[in-house]
Formats: sequence, structure tokens, C-alpha cells
Amino acid sequence: MNPIQLISPVDGSVWAERIPLAPDAARQAVEKARAAQKDWAARPLEERIALVRAGVAKLEEKKDLLVEELAWQMGRPTRYGGEFGGVRDRADYMASIAAETLAPKVVEDSDRFHRALHRAPVGVVFIVAPWNYPYLTTINTLAPALIAGNTVVLKHASQTLLVGERLAEAFHAAGVPADVFQNLVLDHATTESLIAGRAFDFVNFTGSVRGGQAMERAAAGTFTAMGLELGGKDPGYVRADADLDAAVDGLMDGAMFNAGQCCCGIERIYVHESLYDAFVEKAVDWVKGLRLGNPFAPETTLGPMANARFARVVREQVAEAVVAGARGLIDPALFPADDGGAYLAPQILVDVTHSMRVMTEESFGPVVGIMKVSGDDEAISLMNDSPYGLTCSIWTKDAGAAAEIGAQLETGTVLMNRCDYLDPALCWTGCKDTGRGGSLSYLGFHSVTRPKSYHLKQVTK
Repeated sequence: MNPIQLISPVDGSVWAERIPLAPDAARQAVEKARAAQKDWAARPLEERIALVRAGVAKLEEKKDLLVEELAWQMGRPTRYGGEFGGVRDRADYMASIAAETLAPKVVEDSDRFHRALHRAPVGVVFIVAPWNYPYLTTINTLAPALIAGNTVVLKHASQTLLVGERLAEAFHAAGVPADVFQNLVLDHATTESLIAGRAFDFVNFTGSVRGGQAMERAAAGTFTAMGLELGGKDPGYVRADADLDAAVDGLMDGAMFNAGQCCCGIERIYVHESLYDAFVEKAVDWVKGLRLGNPFAPETTLGPMANARFARVVREQVAEAVVAGARGLIDPALFPADDGGAYLAPQILVDVTHSMRVMTEESFGPVVGIMKVSGDDEAISLMNDSPYGLTCSIWTKDAGAAAEIGAQLETGTVLMNRCDYLDPALCWTGCKDTGRGGSLSYLGFHSVTRPKSYHLKQVTK
């Protein structure tokens, strides 16, 4: 089989390559996971929790190495220190609520009946993880799945091949059995064949809409449960009463951090007409302060995009918008590291409309369009004018107004005076083409378990 290659965005080199498993070998690996599941689920909950926490601790022991590897794999500047605080926080939270969430709900316990609702592990959980936050997105499902008594098969993105290996190494070193958590290198055809063959009991996929459609097609007729986090085009809205400086700093960081490669990054901004000119001026100054370059340089705040083809999509969207009448406010000459490939200068666009792809289709790069609005009604209409619905960000001093606006928005999460943020106590979910299902919070355990009812009657004379 042809090797899967990881092309580093840092210098365009083949930084790693792996041979994907042949279909028969892949099926055998999943069969091992299924065979190991009952013994794993039979272990006390406290033991499973301890092993998951120990796996995260083992991962953190290699933080410095992993941060460097992340830069080579997907380009994030090393100054930001990786994802491991978030990995720990999410795993710890899910561990802290496991006993209560998974405990049986007893309806009756009398001398005649015992009636209770339990949560049973689904069996084998398949995680198909993305490259943009490769550790965080994996732990969202990995931690609750293992804690709940499932075995896990992980397929990581080709752009972050080593992440799956590092996770498996850490969890195995902590004592999680090798068959209970497996990292497999799979091609698309084998992945779809496994899903179509009912190899898994739950599939969690994070990626593109097209990828999610391929997953659903593969699972058609199998009744395999799926969690799908797909595209996003998350909006920000700056009301007339917003703290302008806070809004600029928060929204522009939300648009540009990780080179704009964030599922819940800000891709379009609507500003009340009374603040529009000042917001745009300050936003331009903010972006001009970024430093594009080698992710290992301490002064770099904006690294390359993960792959040159991803940057090409952003360049095409920007060019089309400019032809259609948009204005780019950032001179690319200010960012000499822009090489026409993975290294891409950031951009702010004004005079944009929803007839332009850059305002309606996912960009997933360091570009944001800004539009002037007359008030809440226009902002709500524009924010909802999208095939996606992951998060929205409302900037205001009025929490009541934010709640009223949020109730009218087609989105998974409503944020006020912050953006690009995930709270593990709240369900991470979306609507429309962003996908279905949810991870984290107590509902994250519901995704990787199934309800099981017990109705036990005593025979009396």
C-alpha cells in the first residue's frame, strides 16, 4: 500500500510517513478491541478514571517535545506551548463527573420491584481526529469513552500522524492495555469499509462537511451512532454598547490565532454602525502587530498554515472577494514571510457581502470580513445567513440582550465577550451543516453509552 505522508508546512519536507494497515489487518485490530472491551468495562470505574488521568500525566511529561513536533506537523508557533493544559482540564472535568453521570437512576427499589435506568458502554468507539487541535479534539471523546468502559480505536489525520502515536504511547505507559486503546493508520477506503461492516458502535468524526458525508454514506443502513463536528463560519457581533478595545482584541485573536485554523474561530464580524470605523481602524492596527514566520522563532505569532493547499483556498476566496468589490486593508508586503505557499499574510476585508464565498464558506485561515450593521435585527439575520452553526460571539455590556439575541441564533454555543472558547462543563455541539451530536459535559458520556433499563419483579404469593 502507498505510504501516507506528512508534509511539514515549516519547510515543505516529508517529515513523516507511515504505511496504512491492510484491510484484513485493520479488521483484526478492531476485533482485538472488541474482545478486550468486556474485561475493560468490568474494571471498577475508579480504576478506569485513574488510568485515564495517568495517561494524560504521561503525555504532559513530554510536553516540550510534543510542542516542537506540533510545530513541524501543523505549524503552530512554539511560543504558545501546545494544548496540554486544555487536555488536562477536559480530562479532569469528565473524570470528576463520571461517577454521578454514569450512576444508575433508580426509579423504584421496594419489596416488589427494582426499576432502574443504567448507562452501558456502547462497545468499540472509533475516533477520527483532525489536525488543527489534534490533542484537544481527541481527548474530548477519548477520555469519556475509556472512562465509561469502551475500547477506543483512533485514526488521526495524515497532517498529524505522530499525535496518535504519542497518545497511544502515553496511555499504554500509564497502564491502559494496548488492545483497549489502539492508534491505527488507515486509508479512506479501509476506514469506510470498517464502518460499513459495523466494526464500530460509535463513530466520532471531526473534519469537513464532505468528510462527514462520506462517513454517513459508509454507515448507511448499519445504524451506527455518529457524532459529527464539521464545518464552521462563526460570527462575531459588536453591539453599540460594547467595550471597543476588548472586542477588537478578543475578536481579532479569535480570527487569527492558529493561523485562523480553529473550528470555532471567528470568520466574519458584524459591527454596529456607531463603532464600525473605530473598530476597523483598531483591528487593522492589531493585525499589523502580528509576526508571520518560522514557528520556532520566539517572535513569531503567526505560523504557516498546515498545508499549502489550505492556504490556496484562502487566497482564492480573498482574490474573488476583491474582484467583486471588497477591499483588503492589510498590505501583504508587511509580511515578507508570505511565500505564496503555506506561509500566508493575514487579511481584513471590508465592503464585503454575503454574495462572496469569503463570507459564507469556511475559510479556515487568517482572513476575516467585517460588515457594518444598523442593529440587533440586521446582525441576527446576517449571523443566521449561514449553512453552519457552531458558536457565535456577542460583545455587549447587556447580558440580558445577549441572551435574547442568542435565543434567536441558529448555533450550538452562545458566547458573550469572549470567543474561540470551549467550556468542558457545557456541551460542545452544533447545528445545520456543522453536524450533530455533542461531546464534553455530562452529555458527552451519553454519546459513548446507551441507556439500559432494569425492571426486576419479585414473585410474591
